[in-house]
Amino acid sequence: MRFVLTDRGSAILLLGAAALALLLAASPAGPTLIGIRELHLPIDASGLHLTTGHLISDGLLAIFFLLVAVELRHELTRGELSHPRAAAVPAIAALGGVAAPSAVYLLVAGGSEPGGWPVPTATDIAFALGLLALLGRGLPGRVRAFLLALAILDDLVAILLIAVVFPTELVPLPLLGALVPLAAFFLAARAVPRSGLRTIVLTALGVLVWYLTALSGVHATLAGVALGLLLPAAVATSADRALQPVSRALVLPLFAFSASLVRLDGVTPAALGPVFLGVALALPVGKLVGVVVAGLAAGAVLGRGRDDRLRASELVVVGLVSGVGFTVSLLMAQLAFDGSQQGTAATLGVLAGSGAAIALSAAVVPVVARRTRDAAASAGGEQVADVEPGLAEREHLVPGREPGVAAERDRGAVATDEADPAVLPQ
Repeated sequence: MRFVLTDRGSAILLLGAAALALLLAASPAGPTLIGIRELHLPIDASGLHLTTGHLISDGLLAIFFLLVAVELRHELTRGELSHPRAAAVPAIAALGGVAAPSAVYLLVAGGSEPGGWPVPTATDIAFALGLLALLGRGLPGRVRAFLLALAILDDLVAILLIAVVFPTELVPLPLLGALVPLAAFFLAARAVPRSGLRTIVLTALGVLVWYLTALSGVHATLAGVALGLLLPAAVATSADRALQPVSRALVLPLFAFSASLVRLDGVTPAALGPVFLGVALALPVGKLVGVVVAGLAAGAVLGRGRDDRLRASELVVVGLVSGVGFTVSLLMAQLAFDGSQQGTAATLGVLAGSGAAIALSAAVVPVVARRTRDAAASAGGEQVADVEPGLAEREHLVPGREPGVAAERDRGAVATDEADPAVLPQ
C-alpha cells in the first residue's frame, strides 16, 4: 500500500488499470464487464438515472475533485500560487498548455467535431507527477514545484470547462437547494468539535450537496470542488490525508478501468477518424509546444533574476509529462460525446496521446536528468535533490502533494489539529 501511495506507484497503478481494461474488453469477459458498466441502477425513485459507470464518473470521482479543490485552495492562499510573481510564469505556461492542444485539435478535427476541443486540454496531475518521479531522478526540486503549480492551474481550467462547456439542461431549484446543505457544511466544519459525530455530519451534508447538484443537471463532480474549497485549512489537511489513499488506490484506478473498457474489434481507422487523430496529436504535441513556448516567453519577461527560473530543457520535461491527459481527459471525452462512436474515438485518442507522451518522456526526461546530475557533480559534487521526497520525509503519507497541504502544516503554517480539529478521526 505504501508504494501505491507514492507518485510512482499511483502512476503505475493508473497505467495498469487502463491496460487491464483494454485487455479484458478484448477477452470473452469483455461484454460482461461492459454490461456491468452500463447497468442501470434501480434508483429512479430518487430522480437520478445512473448507470454503474455514471456512479463512478459522477459519484466517486467527486472525491478526486474535492482533493483537487483542497490543493488549489491551499496553493492560492498559502503555497506557491499565493505570490503573484511566482505564480505568473506557471499560470501563463498552463494557459499555453490549454490553448495549444485546443488549436491542434481544431486544426485536425474542427471541421467535423469541433465540440471535442476541451478533451486534450487536461493534465493528469497524479500521473504527471508520478512519471516525473519515475524518470527524473536528480532533477532539481524547482521542476516538480513548477509542474505541480501548472497542473493545479490546469485542473482549475478543467473545472471551469466542465461547468461552462458541458452543462446539461439546468434545473434551478435543486441547485439553489444545494446552497442550504453547502452552507451547513461550511458552518459544521468550523463549529462542530472533533468527533465521530462531526465526520458523520460532514459526510451526510456532502452527500446531500452532491445529490442536489446531480439533480440540477450540473456535473456532480463540481459538488466535490465546492466542498473542498469550503473546508478550513486544518480540516482540509486531515481530509487530504485521509482521502488520498482512497482516491489513489481506488477511485482513480477504478475510473481509469471503467473509462478504458473499450472493445477494439470492429474499430477501423476510418471509424476513428479525425477525433482520434486530433486528440492523439493534441496531447503530446500541443501540450509540449504550448507549455514550452508560453513558459519561455513568460520566463523571459517575468523570471529575470529569479533563482528558480526553469531552463529550456526543464520546460521541455514539464511539457512532455503534462501531455499525459488521462483521468480528466477521459472524463471530458465522456462529457463531449456522451457514449457515441466519437466518444470511443476520443477515449482511444486520450489513451494513444497519453501513451505517446509517456514514450517521449521516457526517451527525453532521463537524458535531461542525467545531464543535470553530471553538471552538479562537475560543479563540485553538490547533490541534486530527487523530484519526489522519500517516504521518511512524509509524516502522514500525503502523496503527490508536496509541497502541499500536509507539507505546509508540517512547517507550522496551518493550525494544529487541536486548534482546528480534523474532519476524519485518526
